[in-house]
This record gives sequence, C-alpha cells and structure tokens, in this order.
Amino acid sequence: MKKLVAEFIGTLWLVLGGCGSAVLAAAYPELGIGFVGVAIAFGLTVLTMVYAIGHISGCHLNPAVSFGLWAGGRFDGKELIPYIIAQVLGGIAGAGILYMIASGKPGFELGGFAANGFGEHSPGGYGMLSALVCEMVMTFMFLLIILGATHSKAPAGFAGIAIGLGLTLIHLISIPVTNTSVNPARSSSQALFVGDWAMDQLWLFWLAPIVGAILAGLAYKFMSPEKE
Repeated sequence: MKKLVAEFIGTLWLVLGGCGSAVLAAAYPELGIGFVGVAIAFGLTVLTMVYAIGHISGCHLNPAVSFGLWAGGRFDGKELIPYIIAQVLGGIAGAGILYMIASGKPGFELGGFAANGFGEHSPGGYGMLSALVCEMVMTFMFLLIILGATHSKAPAGFAGIAIGLGLTLIHLISIPVTNTSVNPARSSSQALFVGDWAMDQLWLFWLAPIVGAILAGLAYKFMSPEKE
C-alpha cells in the first residue's frame, strides 16, 4: 500500500507540474514559458520524484514504465495492475486539481487542457502514423535511459538526473507532434476532462507507449552484459 500511495502522489505531481505548466504558463502573454518551459517542467517532476519516492516505489509514475521494467526483468508482474491503477488515479487527481485552479480565472475555457492528440489535434498537425511512431520510439528510448541509469553497474545517485533530462529531451522533440505522452496515465487524466476527441484518440496513447516500453525492456535485457 505504501508503494501505491507513493505512485499515486508521484503521478499526481507529474500531471499537475507538467500539464499545469502547459495550461497555466505556456502561453502566458509575453512571459509564457512555451514548449521549452513545458519540457523542462515535465523533466523536473520526474527528477524530483525520483529522489522523493524512488526508494519507496521505484518512481514509475507511468504504466508504460511499469510494463518496460517488467519486460526487462526488474519488476514483479503481480504488481503491474495495482501500480497502473494507482498511477491512473493519481493522474486524474492531478488533473482535477489543475482544473480547479485553472477554472478560477474569469472567462476560463477548457480548450485542449494539454490533452494528447494527432491529426487536427496535434499541435503541428501530424497524422496518426507520425504520432504512433513518435510515441513508440520516444517511450522506447525513455525506458532504455531508465533501465541503464538504474542498473546496479551505473554510477549511484545520478539516475534521477539522467531520467529527468531524458524526459525533457523527449518533450523537446515531440510536443509539436502529440503534445507528448509517453505515459498512458498522463494521457488518460487529461482526456477524461476534455472528453470527445481526446477519448476517441486515447487508444494510441496507451498502445504506442506500452509497446515501445516492452520492446525496450526486452532489448535492454538482451544487451545488458551482466544480470542484476
């Protein structure tokens, strides 16, 4: 239960910090943080949580990460479903807090609410295939970074920095394509509030990250010269 509470709080922080920066600060007149600021914000949420709860739950904050670690032999399969439930609920809670804050401004309109999308709902107008490839490859690379940085042979104490910067880089590349998911819990939380098109397109933001993560887990398990 302690692990699940940690995953709930960590995913809440990821959604509130990352999506919150996109909704509240990205387009703020003249002083907005833009794509770069949002990318840094997502990286910082993970970096801070790695050191806050990594020793409690492993700091997955993401169903795709849980699947990837399982495929790489680092996570017990019987914990997958409880972790995913905690992550999704944490993401929804984070989105709920964000909605309460954002809706307090006069003239508030929900808009895209930092939801992920493709086609006309992609920031750059990228199609479904582009979104599918992007999300799969970005999640694949994210899991390689996680698996490598947390390996017993990696320098101790620096995993959070590598993982946080890795997620920042992923967002710098892919925000224009899909608003960047690489995380089904993050996608689900925003889609639930937007509804309509966001729920219709949500399948891609579960399928692509999980497939990419599992492939990365298998690949790293094959490449790693020594077992944990």
